[in-house]
Amino acid sequence: MKKSIYTLRSLFATCIAVLAMVLPSYSANPPSNNMRVLYWNIQNGMWSGQDDNYSAFVRWVSEQQPDICIWSEAQSIFLSGTADAMPPEDRYLIDGWGELAVRYGHRYWYVGGHRDNYPQVITSKYPIENVERIIGAKPDSIVTHGAGWARIEVNGFTLNFVSLHLWPQKFAFQTQNKEASSAENGGDHYRRMEIEYICKHTIESVPDAAGQMWFMAGDFNARSQRDNWSYKYPEDDSRLLVHDYIQHNTPYMDIIADQYPNEFKTTIHGKSRIDFAYCTAPLYDRIVWADVLSDDYTTPVRDPQKLSNFWHPSDHLPILVEFDMRKNREVAP
Repeated sequence: MKKSIYTLRSLFATCIAVLAMVLPSYSANPPSNNMRVLYWNIQNGMWSGQDDNYSAFVRWVSEQQPDICIWSEAQSIFLSGTADAMPPEDRYLIDGWGELAVRYGHRYWYVGGHRDNYPQVITSKYPIENVERIIGAKPDSIVTHGAGWARIEVNGFTLNFVSLHLWPQKFAFQTQNKEASSAENGGDHYRRMEIEYICKHTIESVPDAAGQMWFMAGDFNARSQRDNWSYKYPEDDSRLLVHDYIQHNTPYMDIIADQYPNEFKTTIHGKSRIDFAYCTAPLYDRIVWADVLSDDYTTPVRDPQKLSNFWHPSDHLPILVEFDMRKNREVAP
């Protein structure tokens, strides 16, 4: 029965894709001057939304009116209400994203590079062009959950979007001795390798990227010096390595830290900011509003059965950023 349901869903998703090709393009209906970008790690392909056919999820996303979404952990993995692996033939996502995204108004979707069950997906009201799907290189520079570099044209502007999800463990990937690696903070150093690889294959590979519009978001599984007034880690703490690299080697600006310089914004159920949205100055200067969204729907609630640390609707909080994309916009001095 589940296989039949999945087949019907897949057929419907195909029909939606075909319909999208014959309908007038989105540009036929001029967008508003503002662009809203939503990022969220939705934990195991929105595991919490499977029982209601993602209705609460779709309703909440629709209320945010995003133009572009970046979803981390965008693949179905477990059966509803359990930590039991879902058979591959029953997994609605990734393949069902075309159908799901249409429900909240997005006709286009894109999957970044990935080696495992934790890809990132971008959905959009605008066509999406793949630039590179990043998975790293064997044997010593594997990007564990992959990354994606996509381009989207918005109101005549070219925007580069980078999605990522860095290695989550305290020990290094593929280590032979997890205990010893954890003691040496191997996971922090592995994440540092991943972010350097991703940046060198995206924003650092393009001349004059500082003068272009770039947006990078994801689950970094790392802390930032920008929050160290709250953490109070030693200045050379390995947990800070990832964002130290970004701040010292790229033109990216930390949107939440710059918008809220005296306020700590957690992005998970505890007190830790490990999800970040970065952008370059030409895009940052157009920010109208940005925040981490914690409301009646998004605030994490621990699963009552305490299944593998699962939370409802996710163990992470979303980030929403709104930009003024008028061509003739006046920039304040």
